[in-house]
Amino acid sequence: MLSITSQYLARYRRLDAGDGTPVLLPVTGAQRRFALVRAMDPAQRPDLVPMFFAFPRGTVDPVRLAAAANRLAARHPVLRARPTVLRGTPVLRLERPQVPVTRVACAPGEDAAAALRRALGRWTPEGSPLRLFLVPDGPEGADRPEGAEEVLAVVLDHSVCDGQSLARIVGELGAGYDEGPGTDGPSPADIAAELAAYRDAVLRQLDAEERAGAPDAMAYWGERLRTVCEQAPVARPEPLSPGAPPSGSATLRMPAAPDGVPFPELLNACRAAAAVLYGAGHVVPLGYPWGGRPAGAAPVLGCFLNTVVFPTATSEAPTASATAAAWWDDLDHAATPFDAVVHAARAAGSGWSGRLDGMLTVDDSRRQPPLRLGGVTGREIHVDGRAVRGPFAVSVTQGSELRLRMVWDRAVLPDRTAESAFTALADAVRTPAPAAG
Repeated sequence: MLSITSQYLARYRRLDAGDGTPVLLPVTGAQRRFALVRAMDPAQRPDLVPMFFAFPRGTVDPVRLAAAANRLAARHPVLRARPTVLRGTPVLRLERPQVPVTRVACAPGEDAAAALRRALGRWTPEGSPLRLFLVPDGPEGADRPEGAEEVLAVVLDHSVCDGQSLARIVGELGAGYDEGPGTDGPSPADIAAELAAYRDAVLRQLDAEERAGAPDAMAYWGERLRTVCEQAPVARPEPLSPGAPPSGSATLRMPAAPDGVPFPELLNACRAAAAVLYGAGHVVPLGYPWGGRPAGAAPVLGCFLNTVVFPTATSEAPTASATAAAWWDDLDHAATPFDAVVHAARAAGSGWSGRLDGMLTVDDSRRQPPLRLGGVTGREIHVDGRAVRGPFAVSVTQGSELRLRMVWDRAVLPDRTAESAFTALADAVRTPAPAAG
């Protein structure tokens, strides 16, 4: 029986006949997952990756910024592609680069964070996967006190980027801004070379995913996830109170260990949080991104990280070594694409729909360069309260200090329960699970 990836490649090759029709690019398993998740969302919400930078008010030139962003999108195919489904097959269709730079005015009583939450909440799937928003921190026309700022949001649809892409986007956007608005874009030869490199990288990734969907891998994930079933309640249909942010958050900063926190310990900490959120006696699906560029591929922009599922048993507190052993076994099969993993679990008898009850991401802040525009360095900031792909997500940033952050969907989880779960999470990081024996 053909794997899901094999079936996809066969359908894609029938579409892309090379006869002069508009260029269609294949999508990876990670990109198919984002399409699947959006399709399951009643509101069809996208997964967004925003970066927020505060600049002194009036220092960012929108015309210059738009020119730099469009040259960036002209160079990188995935930044001017639009997801579409042709004869039942998801693909990316290339279009002209059209990156909007939108000025967002603060409504009465709003600050920049509230205005940005409102703007991102209106994101529609049509249009550029890269969009920029410029928001003054306060009403327009007001006297500018010393130190007044504006916030630039650089926002991407997650289906076109991963962590490895963000540093390059920031660096090239800043370099393009410094060149000025009258600079020529990339040459046709450069555009063609980047397109060929992107297509080659995606096909290499799909080849790796095809091998990773072999029967032994499907049997492994079927047995591993046989008892998994999501536990979070469906989002409440009634809206939150007017003005209330759609998500809650909690953050803890602590001294960083020299080698960071081992990933299995973070998985155990998420298990402690899930036990508070969903109770004991469940096997909760927790996802985390893993992977990178396929061997031999150029470092193109795009989304190549798979989402790996960790079955999190809330009825027990496993030792660090037991969690590590299970995690290492999972990594041997981490390239199996998400939709194939869901299929394997359901074929084995799980009632899992493919929704995740939690997400865990880990970043190294030392690899994240600041955005510098015209000699002015933006100060990276965080905007709380944005809509999140619920029910809860944990991000761990490791650098000169350790920042532990949890966000949750307020339409699914009450603040008080989520805050108790964060306390359990933080306590588990401070006091790791004992080793076996």
